Amino acid sequence: MVKVITYGTYDMLHYGHIRLLERAKALGDYLIVGITSDDYDKTRGKINLQQSLMERVEAVKATGLADEIIIEEYEGQKIDDIRRLDVDIFTVGSDWEGYFDYLNEFCKVVYLPRTQGVSSSEVRAEKRKLRIGLVGTAVFRTKFINEAKYVNGVEVVGIYASHPGNEPEVKDLFYTDNYDELLEKADAVYIISMPERHFEHSKKALLAGKHVLCESPIAYTREQCEELYKIAEENNLILMDAIKTAYSTAYERLILMAKSGKIGKVVSVDAVCTSLRDGISIEGTDLSKKWNSMCGWAPAAMLPVFQLFGTDYKSKVFYTMFQDEEENIDAFTKIDFIYPSGIATVKVAKGAKAEGELIITGTKGYIYVPAPWWKTDYFEIRYENQEDNKRFFYQLDGEGIRYEIVAFAKAVECNRNLSCISNATSEAIVGVIEDFNERINLTELV
Repeated sequence: MVKVITYGTYDMLHYGHIRLLERAKALGDYLIVGITSDDYDKTRGKINLQQSLMERVEAVKATGLADEIIIEEYEGQKIDDIRRLDVDIFTVGSDWEGYFDYLNEFCKVVYLPRTQGVSSSEVRAEKRKLRIGLVGTAVFRTKFINEAKYVNGVEVVGIYASHPGNEPEVKDLFYTDNYDELLEKADAVYIISMPERHFEHSKKALLAGKHVLCESPIAYTREQCEELYKIAEENNLILMDAIKTAYSTAYERLILMAKSGKIGKVVSVDAVCTSLRDGISIEGTDLSKKWNSMCGWAPAAMLPVFQLFGTDYKSKVFYTMFQDEEENIDAFTKIDFIYPSGIATVKVAKGAKAEGELIITGTKGYIYVPAPWWKTDYFEIRYENQEDNKRFFYQLDGEGIRYEIVAFAKAVECNRNLSCISNATSEAIVGVIEDFNERINLTELV
């Protein structure tokens, strides 16, 4: 019996895929089809898949051409599979010609002609693009513009702000200081205006029938947050909280491992996010145009706390050193959360510096994420016996922003919330910031 093996993503299975599988099947008696996992596709830069792994597996299975389906999960697996499954022929499309010649040492390699004019990328590209408008002038809007270029089916169409800005990334974009004009051109908006205006800008977009991706916090009060989610639900619109850390593969995995009991019961979370680059301590800086430490850093720092312990904490206390209390600019803030089953500490600062690490303490071990943990591609699980320690590496492109855009675009397409951040978590973040603004349980450091 001649065994043949081939590999692919098989996203949005089309006629070209089927013809290639038919040709592969004709090369032997038994066809093995390897389908790439979601994580492995991310490491290869394929971030814009429209279907989950199981949907792609079911689509290939439905063709009736595969005698066996396996999952490809890591670099170098092809050699392992060929040896393990006693494969005679490896085959792939001719657009890879020469690339897999090294496999001739293990089996025969055959490059098959592809069906011209048909590819998953072309199928995705033919779909109407999601037109996104940018609201605000925050410096990280340029990152969004650059990362959106990696996402099929998304187009940044313009900017609404008080002034256009002079970044090279924005010079060719439509600019307006009239919000209604941008909303007419866009299907959705990414809101990066000053935090106190997030509610106003999000509400207007939602009432105009536009989907919203908003930097956290999405509002300044719990009541405002609830109102936004209600409007979005009533109008079948997507409202997503934009914390890029939530879309980092490493971060997703470490949260899952902590929840699964790898370190025993979680009893403490310590998250630190600081940066001096914003210049709030420089004399003469217009602080009215600056995000404070709480809005700039606390949403990301609180994310693992709420995702591991939940949002029903018993109490919390703020310790804050203000740079300018009148402008509500905190140079440093520490928040202590008390839960029935554990404690959490969050430190955020734009006017002080500390090691930006994340430590999740458990009864059997702990998870250590080095600085800057909020855009990590690596973490460790450490135990009393160091021989049991494990290190985990996951590729991170674009700090998680492009994965966030993919999730938003896919949520809009299927009209289903695919956010990695629950509404309850977003509301809890807003609630903490509201209490900070109201100076509830806040001790001022001098």
